[in-house]
Amino acid sequence: MEDKRAKFLRTFANIPERLREDILVVIDKKPYTWNTAYIEINNNTLLGQKIIKSLEGMGLL
Repeated sequence: MEDKRAKFLRTFANIPERLREDILVVIDKKPYTWNTAYIEINNNTLLGQKIIKSLEGMGLL
């Protein structure tokens, strides 16, 4: 999971600021932007782990 987390953080760093407010993923019928995903993943929360799994399932990580 750590390597997926690191990969997301590297990708986030290269995303233009304007795109960071775009919806990245929907979990439990709630949309999450790049910024909210970053906060959850960076803080290693349970939601952050769900986001990583979802991104992995979509083939983004």
